[in-house]
Amino acid sequence: MAVADEDEEKPLDPEVEKVRRKLVRFVAINLGLLFLALMVVIAALVYKTRTAPPPANPSLAGDIQVPSGEPLTGDIVLPIGAKVVSQSLSGNRVSIDAELADGSRAIFVYDITERRIVGRFAIRNK
Repeated sequence: MAVADEDEEKPLDPEVEKVRRKLVRFVAINLGLLFLALMVVIAALVYKTRTAPPPANPSLAGDIQVPSGEPLTGDIVLPIGAKVVSQSLSGNRVSIDAELADGSRAIFVYDITERRIVGRFAIRNK
């Protein structure tokens, strides 16, 4: 029987009840403000995504004007005696790893749309 008495809630002291009500009101107001702030942030994100201009896409190799049925052709001029070791294509740029006539190596970056070498990087040891 003593266990049953302990389980029953006893009425709180009026001062403690007053503090409890203030705490419940404080929590309710803060949760409401937090919810309101979250809704403002979500509304701002939705507004930004709907009014943002579309990103400018760089031209891709597929954007080059080529007569239908014709393959894309052109020349990439490397230094005399250079041998291509490997190449890699990314978008409208080709990276060419070449061994030069003097035995050193370099990477050439060729832009297909501009039809010119836009970068040359020597590969050396420290």
